[in-house]
Amino acid sequence: MEIDRDALMPVFLAESDEMLALLEESLLALEDTPDDGESVATIFRCAHTLKGNAESIGFVAITECAHALESALDALRKRRVVASHDFVSLLLDAHDVLRSLLRIAGDGGDPSLDDHRDLVERLTQLGDAHAIEPSIAARAATSDAPTRGHDAASRRTMRVDLRTLDRILTATGELSIARARLRGAMEGVTNAETWDALLDTDRLFAELRDHVMRLRLVPVGPAFRAQVRAVRDLAAAHGKRARVVIEGHDVEVDTSVVDALRAPLTHMIRNAIDHGLEAPSDRRAAGKNPVGTIALRARHEAGRLVVEVSDDGAGLRRERILARARAQGLVSGDGVALRDRDVFDLVLAPGFSTREEVTDLSGRGVGMDVVARSVQALKGTITLESVENHGTTITIRVPLTLSIIDGFAVTAAEQTYVIPLESVRECLELPEGEGRHDDGSGVVRVRGEALPYVRLRDLFALRGGEAPARESVVIVEHDGGRAGLAVDALCGESQAVVKPLDKLLRSVDAITGSTILGDGRVALILDVPAILAEAMRRQRRGTQGARA
Repeated sequence: MEIDRDALMPVFLAESDEMLALLEESLLALEDTPDDGESVATIFRCAHTLKGNAESIGFVAITECAHALESALDALRKRRVVASHDFVSLLLDAHDVLRSLLRIAGDGGDPSLDDHRDLVERLTQLGDAHAIEPSIAARAATSDAPTRGHDAASRRTMRVDLRTLDRILTATGELSIARARLRGAMEGVTNAETWDALLDTDRLFAELRDHVMRLRLVPVGPAFRAQVRAVRDLAAAHGKRARVVIEGHDVEVDTSVVDALRAPLTHMIRNAIDHGLEAPSDRRAAGKNPVGTIALRARHEAGRLVVEVSDDGAGLRRERILARARAQGLVSGDGVALRDRDVFDLVLAPGFSTREEVTDLSGRGVGMDVVARSVQALKGTITLESVENHGTTITIRVPLTLSIIDGFAVTAAEQTYVIPLESVRECLELPEGEGRHDDGSGVVRVRGEALPYVRLRDLFALRGGEAPARESVVIVEHDGGRAGLAVDALCGESQAVVKPLDKLLRSVDAITGSTILGDGRVALILDVPAILAEAMRRQRRGTQGARA
């Protein structure tokens, strides 16, 4: 019977990718604990599974490379070699070759070992390819010992194409819009049975939406663990030593968010190794452990994902940053009056670098700029904290999902806007003329606290309709900052299916997306961090003008 390779390829590639990720993780664990028999068994199982799958689908090169890897592992099991740094490096090289061969196979090519014969021969010589007993391979592949990252529950799962999940999510969003239209059409209905049926529908829809959203949730752990190899190799290549500490590996977030964070994570880690961690001799002289620590942390906070990347290195040097910023014209004067936070934010500017020479890690001023732009694209924020000689912490806050949000609808100039509900703290009536400036901003007092606010009409220069005699103000909060948004009217809570902005609107400040209302009209979703920043700017400008 002829095998339909095209039909089997998606499953083969997906399973192989999982095996390679587990293989790499286990190899790194083996380097830390050379006597860990579980790691050896896991690595053996991964290699054996890869070999069997590749052989069944007809990829000779992948089969041969995985078999050579088994040979070297057999030498380790029989204690003819030890799990030294060089030995693990050789196995990691084999992992990289396997991944490159699978990439070629995934692209429709025919993988070949022509460029990797030396590696295969070295692996084979370590264990003598003909000495692997079938019983050993079988025991390694079917052992009852637990496999790192896999358990019995994994057998009750199935793979679903992400595009299928996206279509389900889109349908759920459209169902939400249709449900809102139905509720609006029933405002005049008094039949209790009809309303009971609608309430049951609402309850079932809420449950369906929660399940659909959870389908797209994945833990951040794999994305974090994928950085362990990068830290190992980069630190060694630059004469440094480093280890990775992971916290919150089981925190779940939308898969699109995890994918978008992979590149920023890589840049932040490269920056930590290059600019943060010192050489082992310098760390000893400073009374530190010669092995530096890079910590990756994740947690949920107020409906957002918080990711922290911290190191225990030299920290950011304020004077050095200011000197380079003055040279590049990024600050006026001596910059002494700037807060530490404002100084540290300068490293996020395009083209900024404190390196005098260009290296393979830095010097071109694009690393942290890429991070800032990636986070901004996710509608998130990034902050830097540092203590000289103690280390630096970079904190990223991004939405948990980019698809459906709970929102609070408001109107201004006969247009409806949606504020993410997680940012809304309270609503109140705006006292007439209180602290108002000519640009539509002002200050409102809330229980003795003076908060800046900005009128939505003036923020977007809206001209439609008459402004009401008494406006409402929505108090919003983000990252510890609070401000008010003056609007014509409050419409209440609603679910918003986030739609991407048209190219013409992507450059508009204070807008993060769009949604379709229950009546079919389009509403824009407000970017709360941008609104807070604008309110603060207008308040400072108004204060300076009053002093003048």
